[in-house]
Amino acid sequence: GSLLLAVHFYGLPGAAPLIPSTALGVLLLILSSLLAYAGIRRSLRNASLFLSLCLTISVFWCGYGVVFILGGQGVLNDTGDFRNALVPGLVTFTLALLIIAVVGFLCREVILAMIASAVSLASAHEVAMHYSTAFGSSAVACNYMIVCLVGGYFALGRILYFLTKEKIALPGTDLAKKKTREQIQSTSGSVNHFAVTGLILNMLSASVFGCRLLGITGKLFIGQVPWLWAAGIYQIGICILSYRAMDVLMATFFGFTSILKFAGGYCLLYPIWQPEEPSFPTPFLVVFSILFVVLALFLTLKSPVDGLYLLFYVAYCIALACRPKGFFEGGPQGVDVAIFVASASMALIHLYNVKASAKIPTGKGAVKALLARSSFLKLREGADLHAPYLGYSKYADAEVLGYACSVLTSFAVTMTGDPQAPLATVVIPWVVVAGGILKLLSGSVAFARGKTLESSAFILYAVMWIIWGLTRYGGLYGTTRSFHAAAGIIAFMLFNGFIVFCTLFLNIAWFFYSLAFSLIAVSFLLEAIHALPAGYDVAATLIFGLVSFYCFLSALFNSIFEGSCLPMGRAIVQLSGVGGGMTKCLHLPARKASSVKRIADILKNGGTCGIPTDTVYVLVAACNRPDAVEKAHHSKRQAQDRPMSLWISSLKQLEPAKHLFAPLLWDFMEAAWPSPISLVVPRGEWVDFLGMKDSAKYVGTPQSIAVRIPDCSVTTHLIDLVGPIVVTSANPTGEADTTHHNQVYAKLGDKVDAVLCDGPSPENIASTVVDCTKIDSGNIGFFRVGIIPKSQVKLILILFLLL
Repeated sequence: GSLLLAVHFYGLPGAAPLIPSTALGVLLLILSSLLAYAGIRRSLRNASLFLSLCLTISVFWCGYGVVFILGGQGVLNDTGDFRNALVPGLVTFTLALLIIAVVGFLCREVILAMIASAVSLASAHEVAMHYSTAFGSSAVACNYMIVCLVGGYFALGRILYFLTKEKIALPGTDLAKKKTREQIQSTSGSVNHFAVTGLILNMLSASVFGCRLLGITGKLFIGQVPWLWAAGIYQIGICILSYRAMDVLMATFFGFTSILKFAGGYCLLYPIWQPEEPSFPTPFLVVFSILFVVLALFLTLKSPVDGLYLLFYVAYCIALACRPKGFFEGGPQGVDVAIFVASASMALIHLYNVKASAKIPTGKGAVKALLARSSFLKLREGADLHAPYLGYSKYADAEVLGYACSVLTSFAVTMTGDPQAPLATVVIPWVVVAGGILKLLSGSVAFARGKTLESSAFILYAVMWIIWGLTRYGGLYGTTRSFHAAAGIIAFMLFNGFIVFCTLFLNIAWFFYSLAFSLIAVSFLLEAIHALPAGYDVAATLIFGLVSFYCFLSALFNSIFEGSCLPMGRAIVQLSGVGGGMTKCLHLPARKASSVKRIADILKNGGTCGIPTDTVYVLVAACNRPDAVEKAHHSKRQAQDRPMSLWISSLKQLEPAKHLFAPLLWDFMEAAWPSPISLVVPRGEWVDFLGMKDSAKYVGTPQSIAVRIPDCSVTTHLIDLVGPIVVTSANPTGEADTTHHNQVYAKLGDKVDAVLCDGPSPENIASTVVDCTKIDSGNIGFFRVGIIPKSQVKLILILFLLL
């Protein structure tokens, strides 16, 4: 990318550019996406400075490339348009990359610091070049050539590092260093490496409007939209990645600021459809400021400096509400200047504190120490802070953002607008971005966390808001009405009716939340058929907004504090049987050794658990707990032709009874295991060594027992901790095999005490069951052919006999 820009600026003094503007813009967009991918991939290895540099340059080249495309297509024709379009972004990234460079030099990341400083100087020289003819384009090109040389050195070092299998590492190119305090913190989920990029994006959007106030740019126009929308798109990405970093509050904040960025870009497009600047809905902005205040209060509990930073956005929303023309007025633009300075300071603090051993004080822990003395409020902490409802998830809960978007959207649609000029009031960004895009995000995250009903509702409401927002407030509806719109709304009402019915079995808050949305759908239907009573639509949206606000507060309280300060309530209709109890089945991630230990403790105490294997999920109990073996048998209503089997982790567990096995059988077991092959062996006195006592009658048949060593490290480690276990499929007899941890509880309910979760099964086919009762004669049979074919099992036997 730097080489392209170096060539471009070296050829700039010529009559025609060496690279056409449109082609250069497209290439920069491609390279920006590759940079973003590289930064996100590296973030998994805790290289925070590399991540910040890649994402910052990526968003820089994204907006930069679109501006070049607009210039190449003749959109920026007026004198000074190209300068007015480029300068806000150049100013932002000059300072942002300088911050990254300073932290890089202080933390001895020289290569990355040199790249950041060179791009920063190139941007600064380009700004100077646009305002003074004394500055030529050669200085910009030289800086980009420095980036090319340093980047080439870095790439060479990484190539040598991989080719020599980590034996040769050029100075400054080894990113795989020993774990520092930064890495240890990141593994505990306490550090959000993406926050720095999110703060830089806030600088970018603030720069567009702040430069206009300070006279750096001459006007606000379409040429600056690429910066605002690039910042908005990347901010949504940062929001998602912050959920991945288990940072609910900052993810919610970045979701809020993305709405403002999209709204700012939308407002600058107004000359396309009307000559006058659009006006802003005051109620929406007042509510937005209240949401920022609430979020700031909760964020202060974790970091007072971050909470104070959010107050700038409270002031920003109030300034927008007080000025009818919003972004085009001096008041909001003045707050933008303050946000730019505050965001730059916060980016420096966050980046330095992540990299350096000596921290800049931010007040972390101060409020926590005060709350420690309180018996009423207690902060939630520990490994289960973001534990999902079922299984494991890579994301924190996004319901806070989903409810907040419902609040924002409901108050945005209280503006009826002018049917003759629907675009004169800014409503579409609030409804489509907040109610649509971010709600879709919340629904997707809820689905990943096992909340199927909540995710379905969020996604349904998001689709409704997008369609209705574009239709009603985008000028597509017009003044005429038709049956087609009414039919579509009725279809949504039917879907929501099903959701309302389902929420009867969830909790009270969700029942009223979905029921209040039905009131809004009714108002849409009445308007479509020209039968809307005066004030009904406003009343319906206010009710939905207030219910959503309660859910927003409840979700925030429950994510920060222990207990239920603002409860969501119990289910209105209690079901008996599956899921009807008040206790939830414990779901633990299989990737954690601590989870395996907890499952082992449950089994030792007589519990039954669902666990992953090398094939499908199974229900297990400890052999030395006869009560648990009997419980597992009765929980399945086990058919006589489907007896339970025995699993071990090593033949050493049967070593005391080795003399009771035929030598040929013992040797064949050694050759066949570990694998998804169950060997049916003759029943004998060796069973008494397992401690099953009277419950042994539930395992195998009177003549034989199926034994296996699974080819799964998690399962064998669990058996090492517990001892031999009895196993049966994790589904009612006669049903299909269970291939996901969510299905275990869905099929067995409270009959299982815990589930060890590992996502989808590696295979959808059960093990192969081999009859070894007559192996002494050299013959084997097959009760079931599963994942291992007959030919492979016979090959093992033949090779074993030959050897």
